[in-house]
Amino acid sequence: MTDKNYPATGTLAPPAAQDVVIVNVRPYGEGDPVDILIRDGVIAEIGSVDTSGAHVIDAQGNVLLPGLVDIHVHLREPGREDTETIATGSQAAAKGGFTAVFTMANTLPVMDQPVIAESVWMKGQAYGLCDVHPIGSITLGLEGKQLTEFGMMARSEAKVRMFSDDGKCVNDPQIMRRAVEYAKGFDVLLAQHSEDMRMTEGAVAHEGPTASRLGLRGWPRVAEESIVARDAIMSRDYGGRIHLCHASTEGSIDLIRLAKERGAQVTAEVTPHHLALTDEMLESYDGRYRVNPPLREKRDADALKQALLDGVIDCVATDHAPHGSEEKCVEFDHAKPGMLGLETSLSVIAKIFVESGLADWRFVAKVMSEKPAEIVRLPGHGRPIEVGEPANLTIVDPDSPWTVRGEDMASKAENTPYEGIEYKAKVTHTILRGRVTCADGEACVPETHQ
Repeated sequence: MTDKNYPATGTLAPPAAQDVVIVNVRPYGEGDPVDILIRDGVIAEIGSVDTSGAHVIDAQGNVLLPGLVDIHVHLREPGREDTETIATGSQAAAKGGFTAVFTMANTLPVMDQPVIAESVWMKGQAYGLCDVHPIGSITLGLEGKQLTEFGMMARSEAKVRMFSDDGKCVNDPQIMRRAVEYAKGFDVLLAQHSEDMRMTEGAVAHEGPTASRLGLRGWPRVAEESIVARDAIMSRDYGGRIHLCHASTEGSIDLIRLAKERGAQVTAEVTPHHLALTDEMLESYDGRYRVNPPLREKRDADALKQALLDGVIDCVATDHAPHGSEEKCVEFDHAKPGMLGLETSLSVIAKIFVESGLADWRFVAKVMSEKPAEIVRLPGHGRPIEVGEPANLTIVDPDSPWTVRGEDMASKAENTPYEGIEYKAKVTHTILRGRVTCADGEACVPETHQ
């Protein structure tokens, strides 16, 4: 039997020195199909291209996007390799169209030392399927008491450019103020998990009629919004860049809009599941729908969609959070929070925005590639599809119906909230610096596992 995590299908091809030609492809889903020549990891020619001696990919008129960038994932290594590893997470990323991901610091041990970050970075590079960028913790051990050495982490081989205690909020305002001032000096980004934990103790669901009816402890909007407001003011007054993770409420949107109007250096992300799902899913008490922050009401989901369209929320991030079945197939109150996201996010966003007519593929490129790369100031990713640009690319078939099955995921875990749902858009190929990392919709096997 083939190991789920290292499928026999898909190989790393072509060799690095071989030219690649994508024929019959439509950049951003616009205009007539063209051919694209990739040489030495760079887009060398766009138009009608000679394919002699090249590795040819027939895109069959499908959509070409810049490689997707996810600035919020959990790959669990080191410490929880039973649920995900850098290898399997890289496969899931490639299968989902991603060429770069940023993995959070809540590992075991916590990513608060340069040596740990460098290990993650080097493993990702060795597998070669996706650029895996480690995120450093804001505080040592995620304890919220003492700041991590931002400078040492930023100057390490991992070049850590983002810090977060995600999973926990930096609740102490004085510690957060010092972090903002310290981060400004090194021009690194702070990503905040906005949750006043004094208001969420024991909470597992959005505070509202559904939670009340189901007998679940409610998580109020104000627990998120109070931290969003506080940190926006800190950014305004102390000048550091703050990124707000997984915005989930209508009120957060209003605060983010106001902060930007007042000149605060604030950016924000939204997850596919907070756009596509609501707390009505909790009627089944299925642990797959347990997530932090919780699934909110329809009015919140609708407001989040509009905020993303308007640019108030800057980008989409998956918050990919693998968990084993023993952590999800339990009473809802005891289920670990988190959902898989890397392999489904493009399909979910396409369904919400492109298939509905709300937006086009350029919008998808903006919120899933260009803006995330801009927020973290990541060179080489999220770039235009133009001659001379790095060949970090994703090919999407907009009409290739497929059904989500957790057992088919490249991820070690199966905790997808979209189990059994059919989507139309599907990634067919992912290319990292001219090298195919996903072919015919299947992730390639990392070199170290061939």
